[in-house]
Amino acid sequence: MDDPRSHDEKDNQMKVVNMDSVSKFYNREKALDNITLEIEEGERIVILGPSGCGKTTILRLIAGFIAPDTGGIFIAGEPVARDGHIIKPPERRNLGMVFQDLALWPHISVKGNIEFGLRAKGLPKIERKQRTQEALNLVGLAGYADRKPAELSGGQQQRVALARALVLEPQVLLMDEPLSSLDLELNIRLRKEILRLQKKIGFTLLYVTHDRDEAFDIATRVVMMNKGWIEYEGTVENIQKHFRDDLPKIRS
Repeated sequence: MDDPRSHDEKDNQMKVVNMDSVSKFYNREKALDNITLEIEEGERIVILGPSGCGKTTILRLIAGFIAPDTGGIFIAGEPVARDGHIIKPPERRNLGMVFQDLALWPHISVKGNIEFGLRAKGLPKIERKQRTQEALNLVGLAGYADRKPAELSGGQQQRVALARALVLEPQVLLMDEPLSSLDLELNIRLRKEILRLQKKIGFTLLYVTHDRDEAFDIATRVVMMNKGWIEYEGTVENIQKHFRDDLPKIRS
């Protein structure tokens, strides 16, 4: 028997995230210009480009903080936003997000920061405690549960932000320039940590950066953006082969 669903509906259901002809304006200036981006389960997509090219706008649209002016966004085959309307709010999209400034609550303990989303979901205390401890163990912060963010190093704070996102068991993890404030040695160390966690847990990763080396270390596929549109996308190997010595050095 023929499947009654349209080709587009069936195709959307095969993607973890699908942005279909999405445009976004800020004060009549176009931030995104007819973007189409499909993300498969388990991929590590890095969006690479200079400041103001639309990288963070893509994350904010997928997260549900803003709606596309035109076009549609689908998560796990379901429409979540379309043509100026948010259909499914952020808390119902099964996403985790790590912000550039980490957005940790300074007056709350590490444990409290990680547990915050679980409380919002109404999980019982015993489950919150168990999952919070598992998240602390996962990022190597088992002995830091009662400390405040200000008592931690930059790298440790980054791990708290990761744990807070991962404790919700998201299907997709969104990361917005998460390592940009760290020195190179710590940056490289945490790149490896992100890859370790992604391999262990299996979440899909959508990662934004302006740093070419960081992108090439993390990505299975790189999306290069410029002035609101996708300039080129492909595997790291394909991008290096395509551009050879002419690959632009992205600057913030």
